[in-house]
Parts: sequence; structure tokens; C-alpha cells
Amino acid sequence: MPEGDALHRAAERVRVLEGEVVAVETPHPRAAVLRLAERLDGRRLESVAAVGKNLVLGFEGGLVLRSHLRMHGRWRVQPAGAEPFGTPWLVLRGRERQAVLWNGPVLELTRGRSPAVTRLGPDVMSEPTDVDAMLARLRGVEQRREVGDALLDQRLVAGIGNMWKAEALFEAGISPWRPLAELSDEDLRRVLVAAATLMQGPRGPRRVYRRAGRPCLRCGTTVRSRPQGDAVRAAYWCPGCQAGTAPPGA
Repeated sequence: MPEGDALHRAAERVRVLEGEVVAVETPHPRAAVLRLAERLDGRRLESVAAVGKNLVLGFEGGLVLRSHLRMHGRWRVQPAGAEPFGTPWLVLRGRERQAVLWNGPVLELTRGRSPAVTRLGPDVMSEPTDVDAMLARLRGVEQRREVGDALLDQRLVAGIGNMWKAEALFEAGISPWRPLAELSDEDLRRVLVAAATLMQGPRGPRRVYRRAGRPCLRCGTTVRSRPQGDAVRAAYWCPGCQAGTAPPGA
């Protein structure tokens, strides 16, 4: 699933259309039923922003389009008039460029800010990173909750997905299975700063994500993986570098 850093890169690409009057097409039938083309075609695209895992497009007249990419969605920018491959969900065409969305199953058009966006926690990609606000959200929930599960809750911290959860916890030396109650504020700050630093910087090699069964690049211990949380997302960790609470039943 594209995470917050990928959405910020997508926003940078789509921002080339900011300020332009755009032609709007919805080739995919599931997007066509939303009548986005009828409501947005010929309007000026006034703003493009990434908020958590959402791309938020503001159009003249107060209309706001929210795009969430789920697992496989992608935004690309092409020369205007280029023939997109396949059946894109949405095409925004300006004078010289067009932004094309493929496999984007969540498109929501509202007048004003989307309720789905207002419910999000502080964005880990914001600069400066508001660690205090994120920490307050994490301390405001059930403290028996495992930290690896809590980091994926977009109402607490927006933008972190499964890959950066795994990599940030590894960087901080904290097991994903430790309850929030066992972690000090300094522990949680270390995780949040690690996530922000990793996501805002250049991508390096993955240390634990999708490396289950392989030796840890730092200590040589075999990296492990096990489903975690109600969403049953895979948690990856190194038992040597991230000593602490083990998963249930381990």
C-alpha cells in the first residue's frame, strides 16, 4: 500500500497542474458513476496536498476531491493528450500535462474539507514533525494496545504504513509487540522521529520489512514475521535488535 511519503511524491507530480483549468474524464465505470467529470470539468485546480495516505485536490467553487490509493492505486503525470494504458479511474488534463489515476478505488468529492481527512491524526510527513501531538494521540488510547498495531491507526498518526512501521521500530530498537503501557514517552518519541526521518529522507535498504527468514543486516539474527492486529497486517522484527515482548503464543 502506498504510504505517506509516496503520496507526498505524488502530490509534487500532480502540482504541475495547480492553477490551471482542467478537463476531467472518468474512463473507469466505477468512477463514472460518481459524476466527477460533470462536476469538475472546466474548473480550476487550486490546490494539491498530501494528507496522510490521501491526495487532496481543491477546485474552484469549494469542491474538494479526496483520493486514497488503497493497495494498488497510482498517480502519474504525462504529456497532455497521451493515450493512457488500460482504463484509468481519472484523468485531469491541463494545457501541457495530464495527471492520471489508475486503480484508485476511493474517490470522494465534498464541498469543503472531507470528514475522512478531519479524523486523521497528525501527519508524520509534516515539517516540522509535531511529535508532541502524535505522542498525545498514542497516549489517549488503550495502553494495552501493541505499539506496532497503534502506529498503523491513521487516527493516531497519519501516513505510516506497514513498511515504515517495521523499519521505524527496527531503527528505534523496539519490538512491535510491546504494549504502549510498557514504553516510555522517550521510547515512543524515538519511534516517531525514526519514522519521520526515514520517510522524509532518501530511501535506503530495507532492514526487516519482507526479510522474514533472512539474517538481520545488523546482528545476524533471523528476522521474523507474524500477523498483527485486527487487520492482520504482517509485523516484521529482529528478535536480536528489538528485544522485548514476543508475539502472543510465541
